[in-house]
Amino acid sequence: MLQTPSGGAGNGTAAPDSGLMSIGAVLNALRDEFPDITISKIRFLESEGLVEPRRTPAGYRKFSAHDVERLARVLRMQRDHYLPLKVIREHLDAMERGEAVPLPALGRQRDGEPAEGPTVARIGREELLAAAGIGERELEEWESYGLLAPLPDGSYDAEAVTVASLVVQLGAFGIEPRHLRVMKAAADREAGLVDQVVAPLKRHRNPQTRAHAEARTKELAGLAVKLHAALVQTALGVRLP
Repeated sequence: MLQTPSGGAGNGTAAPDSGLMSIGAVLNALRDEFPDITISKIRFLESEGLVEPRRTPAGYRKFSAHDVERLARVLRMQRDHYLPLKVIREHLDAMERGEAVPLPALGRQRDGEPAEGPTVARIGREELLAAAGIGERELEEWESYGLLAPLPDGSYDAEAVTVASLVVQLGAFGIEPRHLRVMKAAADREAGLVDQVVAPLKRHRNPQTRAHAEARTKELAGLAVKLHAALVQTALGVRLP
């Protein structure tokens, strides 16, 4: 169960006597289970109608414990079931109306049969622009450097929001998109190494073995990300919290 801070004046996370939380406190509450969560992602989910925090007279967002739990459910459905946000919103709304609804199972179709693997959560181009707070010219520049790439249908993997947010944050330090090509090249090489390891599992005739390839890919990807972070910290002589 997700742990959220209770209301009170001593913890610095909730509005006094209300139990409401700032967006920064929500970020901290979700980060243990979802390390890649960002403020931009929370704002994007709000813009998509997945959560409706209250607003103070000054316009600041204030989230209830219910809002935080709903956000956690959304993130779990994206992570574990790869469901589109529209489907997730409709499912949660139905549940909150007291309707007994099964979790949708979406997959690519092949020869009329359900796919063995789930579809990837996607967002549209306009959604990505709004979530990242950028314009068409910036997105086109990032695409020219390979930092982002649309899928064949013109949509984007939902992780593109995280990438875009990080490019914006790095830009605030004067690091331009063209400087990030070296990071993209390193990421591609790491992904190629992981894919090389799991390729035999993906080609196996046993469906269970092929399904195991996805879990192995996630495990190896997590280790690769941790190693990359450790190497960068060692090279710079810093330690991140």
